[in-house]
Amino acid sequence: MHAFIFWVIDIVRQWGYPGIFILMFLESTFVPVPSELVMPPAGFLVSQGEMRFVVVVLLGTIGNIFGALFNYYLALWLGRPLILRYGKYVFLKAEKFEKVEKFLVTHGEIGTFTGRLILGVRHYISFPAGLARMNLFRFALYTGLGAGIWDTILTVIGWVAGNNKDLIMKYYREVSAGLAIACVIILSVYVYWHRHLRASVQAAVMD
Repeated sequence: MHAFIFWVIDIVRQWGYPGIFILMFLESTFVPVPSELVMPPAGFLVSQGEMRFVVVVLLGTIGNIFGALFNYYLALWLGRPLILRYGKYVFLKAEKFEKVEKFLVTHGEIGTFTGRLILGVRHYISFPAGLARMNLFRFALYTGLGAGIWDTILTVIGWVAGNNKDLIMKYYREVSAGLAIACVIILSVYVYWHRHLRASVQAAVMD
């Protein structure tokens, strides 16, 4: 882990801002490049004055959006049977895909937003969105909002923790737990509001 962090730092330092875009593009596809091992090193370089915070977060977020769109169109091209058949070779197991698909179908756009903040979901949320032909603008918008928040948090962690891998992982676990709770609250409020609104509309129609 320590060697990998320094390797990422070297890549970002040598490739500059395009390196952040490329790595975060890959992070949003099925390629296993963890964002928590990309953005904190970039945040460390921000703390050293070698990069600008806003540009790092912006390029990371744009990379996430383009990577998500890659998965979106890949799902359209391959179709559900091929994804379920060959997904296991890129860590996309059928049972996990079906859970993510149900999550997206149930919660729609809010599911896309919160899905970008949940470990184990953010990498795969684009596939069911593509299969469902979710509105492309809304998909990119909610993906960008969720990814932007996540990338900002990770960059701040790197800024504060520096290249201390133990401190990075400590902050990462704490933030991940907090975001998981926040997502549950957001989804609960959304579901309650949606049901309440639908009940009010039905009552008004019946009256």
